[in-house]
Amino acid sequence: MRKFLVVLDDSRECLNAMRFAAMRAAKSGGGVQVLSIIPPDEFNHWIGVGEVMRAESRERIEVHFEVFAKWMRDKQGVDPELVIREGEPVPEILAQIKDDPEIGVLVLGAGDEKGGPGPLVSQLSKGAGSLPIPVTIVPGSMSKERLEAIT
Repeated sequence: MRKFLVVLDDSRECLNAMRFAAMRAAKSGGGVQVLSIIPPDEFNHWIGVGEVMRAESRERIEVHFEVFAKWMRDKQGVDPELVIREGEPVPEILAQIKDDPEIGVLVLGAGDEKGGPGPLVSQLSKGAGSLPIPVTIVPGSMSKERLEAIT
């Protein structure tokens, strides 16, 4: 089964990327894999603090994921899977694509602020020609109705 890989983070544009991935998966018989990345721990010298922070990050991610997962199951009939990795975002995204051969499309949300589309879109689009799968970039300002129309 072809999976749509979508990155779960704290950005506003993440919502549209999630919607797009779920709608495309539902209409194409695919799946959705939600990837969340815990940034490198800045408190490595305090092992106990680092472990607590890591556990809190995982708990926050799982709660956030469940909101999206419930919507995907209830509205789209798609049961997403959650993958949590630790490290720098772009290398971890590329590693996940390499580790799971069923991933067929990477879906990213693009910010619409003056600062540009966001760091993931900027960094991954620079090397898009060498990526092993296509990347779909979903505008963060696109309406839910427009997303439904194009998927």
